[in-house]
Amino acid sequence: MNGTMALALAEVRRLGRNKRYSIFSVALPVVLYLVVAPQARHTSAYGVGYAAYYMIAMASIGAFSGALTGNAQRISQERKDGWIRQLRLTSLPANAYVLAKVLASMVTTIPAVAIVLVLGRYYGGVHLAAWKWLAIAGVIWLGALTFAALAVAIGYRFMPDTVQPVAMLVYFAMSILGGLWFALAGWMQTIGQALPTYQITRIGTSLIGGSTMSITSIGIIAAWLAGFTLLAVLAVRSTAETV
Repeated sequence: MNGTMALALAEVRRLGRNKRYSIFSVALPVVLYLVVAPQARHTSAYGVGYAAYYMIAMASIGAFSGALTGNAQRISQERKDGWIRQLRLTSLPANAYVLAKVLASMVTTIPAVAIVLVLGRYYGGVHLAAWKWLAIAGVIWLGALTFAALAVAIGYRFMPDTVQPVAMLVYFAMSILGGLWFALAGWMQTIGQALPTYQITRIGTSLIGGSTMSITSIGIIAAWLAGFTLLAVLAVRSTAETV
């Protein structure tokens, strides 16, 4: 376990120096929130003020981007370079590499979530009880675990020249159809209700609006997490003899 944690810590440090991660996972959602929130102070979405909804959406954008796109690319490249094979020659447990990647991605999602929520409070004027802030941050953070599992599946299944388009396609589909870039209505909302991104946003807005978390929403997120985890397990096993 100590070896796995050391590997995860090394990955966290490397991500901290990655400019691409900083731009797309932290800077982009922060800038978007700074620009959009003041323009929509007198509108609402999903029963709450637009600034509150957009706070949840942008925190989710940052968390999911960090967990999925960059992580999948690194796994694929390291698999091609033989790094995973080298690790298997050490005394590390067989699942150490995958576990370290997931742990690192979950740690590195924290800054994006924390910064946007702080902006929501002091810039967007969102006022909540302390436990609601923690609950919203926790839901978004755990939602990122779903995409960390998907990143493992994509990274193991595709080569570096194709993994980035695949990851970006999934990312944009999930974020747009899940209502993270803008609030959904009509047929788009009907589609979005089946996605974890939409349900994470609705849990957050429900907490802000004074409602309780929907069991249906939690069940949909859990189902996606289970499905992506299964895909990750199958992808790792299918390439066990080739990496």
